[in-house]
Amino acid sequence: MKIINLILLITGSFSFMAKAQDAVLISEGNFIRGVIKGTNYSTVAIEKDDQTVVQYQAKDIDSFIWNGETYLSKPILIKKKLETRFFKLIESGAVNLYSLGDKKVTEQPQQARVKVRPSFGVGMGTGGFGGGLGGGISIGGGGRRDNEIVTDATNGKVFYFIEKPGTGPMQEVVLENTSALKSILLQKLSNDEDLVVRIKASEGFTDLNLMAFIKAYNASKH
Repeated sequence: MKIINLILLITGSFSFMAKAQDAVLISEGNFIRGVIKGTNYSTVAIEKDDQTVVQYQAKDIDSFIWNGETYLSKPILIKKKLETRFFKLIESGAVNLYSLGDKKVTEQPQQARVKVRPSFGVGMGTGGFGGGLGGGISIGGGGRRDNEIVTDATNGKVFYFIEKPGTGPMQEVVLENTSALKSILLQKLSNDEDLVVRIKASEGFTDLNLMAFIKAYNASKH
């Protein structure tokens, strides 16, 4: 319910605008409009209307909207240390599905008059999320013109997380681990007999049918 209210709050704030803009929500009712320049899932940078670039750490803000997608700041254990990361909201409702990372991010130069030149690197491990996140945001960069912003990101892996509010913290799910994912889905979606049958009969999972299972479950709970 909190996530739904958050989405309604943010989208409602921009309903009057003819052209959609990105936004950073620092706290309820306190947001900044502009253009998101990039994120490494720990930090996000936004170019404000006055063409200055501001960076925010995940631990310091509530969420941000980028190209119509919502990214929520949430705590997670990384190497036994509690840290905060931005998670992209894929599906929301009785069960929430989040992703972290991108399969492919291309370099997108943007021209603007700014005082800083951030370069963003997304370094994702090849194993599970426990491998941690690499990369970061560096200010300045040799050889770049003052009016150039370049978002550099590497091809990475997408990590998926399931959360059923009121039943504990979100859990990472690995598509390739069919047995473990099936067990988690049967636990989270246990009170939908039709889905239970379909999950048990599944021989494997993709990002698409994972989303479809959760979407169907949430639709049945309205």
